[in-house]
Amino acid sequence: MKSAGAVAIFHLVPRYVLGGVGFVAPSEVITRGTIGVGAQGFRSMLENKEGEARRQVAVCDVDKNHLAQAMEKAGKGCRGYADFRKLLEQKDVDTVHIATPDHWHSLIAMAAMEAGKDVLGEKPMHRFIREGPRMIAAAEKSGRVLQINTQGRRLWARHRKLVESGVLGWPLRIYLGKSTGFEFKVKDWSGRTRLEPQRVPQELDYEMWLGPAPWKPYHPHRVHQSFRGYWDYAGGGLTDMGQHWIDPMQYVLGKDGEGAVEVEANAPWPQHPDAAGMWGWLRIKYRDGCEIILESGEWGEALAGERAMIEGPKGKVFGGKRGNQTEPAGLWKQLGEPEKLKTFDEAVRSRVNEGTDHPNGKQAHRSATLLHLCNIAIRTGRKIMWDPVTEEIVGDMQAKQFLEIPLRPPWHF
Repeated sequence: MKSAGAVAIFHLVPRYVLGGVGFVAPSEVITRGTIGVGAQGFRSMLENKEGEARRQVAVCDVDKNHLAQAMEKAGKGCRGYADFRKLLEQKDVDTVHIATPDHWHSLIAMAAMEAGKDVLGEKPMHRFIREGPRMIAAAEKSGRVLQINTQGRRLWARHRKLVESGVLGWPLRIYLGKSTGFEFKVKDWSGRTRLEPQRVPQELDYEMWLGPAPWKPYHPHRVHQSFRGYWDYAGGGLTDMGQHWIDPMQYVLGKDGEGAVEVEANAPWPQHPDAAGMWGWLRIKYRDGCEIILESGEWGEALAGERAMIEGPKGKVFGGKRGNQTEPAGLWKQLGEPEKLKTFDEAVRSRVNEGTDHPNGKQAHRSATLLHLCNIAIRTGRKIMWDPVTEEIVGDMQAKQFLEIPLRPPWHF
C-alpha cells in the first residue's frame, strides 16, 4: 500500500518539482523579470516550457505592443506590467534584466537592488558618470549582484594572460577600428536635427518612457531603438557598442581599478545640442602611457599606418582579417590555460561577484566612464583631463556640466 501510494503521488506531481538528474527543482531555479522588452530585452527573454519550472516570471514595458509580444514569447506563468515598480514588488522575482533606454538604467537598477533583486543591466551601465558611484553604493548596501551585459570577457581571457606575461612589453597601445574587427555604428545611431512633433501612439506611455529625461515633443525617431541618437537618452553609436569593446580592453590591460587621465576626440564641432553626431577617432590615455584608440572609419581622414589590435615595445597582436596573429609569431604557444570566468547565474548562486564574464558594477563603471568622457570631448571640442581618483574633470567648468544633468521631477535618486 505504501509503495502504491508513493507511485500515485509521483504521477500527480510534475517531474521537475522532484528535482533529480536532468531536472532542476523550483527551489534551485533563478527566476527573472525583464524590464524593457522592445529589442535586446525581448531577444534575451527566457521561454517557459510546459512541464518545466517557470523561469521568466515577469516582464514590463511602457509600450503595450511590446508587452503583448513578450507575454506571448514567455508563455504560461509570466505576468506583465506597465510600471517597473509593480514588477519589483513581486516576491518571486529573483533577478532583473534591465533593457530599457540608457537614461533609465541607473534609477531602475538602484530600485531593483533596494527591492532585493540581483541585477543584470544592459550596456552602457549608466547615462551619466556620476550615476555610477550611486549604483555601486546601492549594490554594496543591499548585498546584491550587479553586472552589466556586455558581450563578455571570456573571449579575451587569453589576451589578458598574454599581456600579464609581459611578452609584449609595456606600455601598450590598443587600437579598435574596422581593420581590427570593431564597429561603432556611428552613422546608424546619429540623431536627426529637424523633428516635427507628432501625436503619441495609443500603445505608448510616452510620459513614462521619458521618465527622468528632459521633456521633448514626441517623434518616433526619439524612442525605441533609434533613441540612441539623442543626448537626452544615450550617447550615439559609441555608447551602444563601446562598452562591448572598451570593457574587455580594460580587463586585458589589468585596469579594472583605474581610469584614464586624458581623452581627445577628432570630430566635427560644434556638435548639435540634441542629436548625437559623427566622430572620426578617439584617444584615451592612462597615466602610465598606455593608450586605447577608437576609430569609426565614418568621418574625417583615417589614421595613417598599419594598426595592430594590441601593440607593445616587444610584440603585437593583430585582429580583423589577420585573426590573432602575433609578432613575433608563436606567442600564444607560451601560455597556459586562461582564467575561468563565472556567469551571472553562477555569481548569483555563489554570492561572489568577482572573476565574472560580465563586468561587475565597479568594473563596468570604469569602462562606461571612458565612453562618457569621449562623448564629452566630442561635445566640447576640447581635450578632457580627468582625475580617476576623485572622478572629476580637471580645469574645465563647462565640460563638468556633462557629468550629470538634473532628473526631471518627480524622479530623483
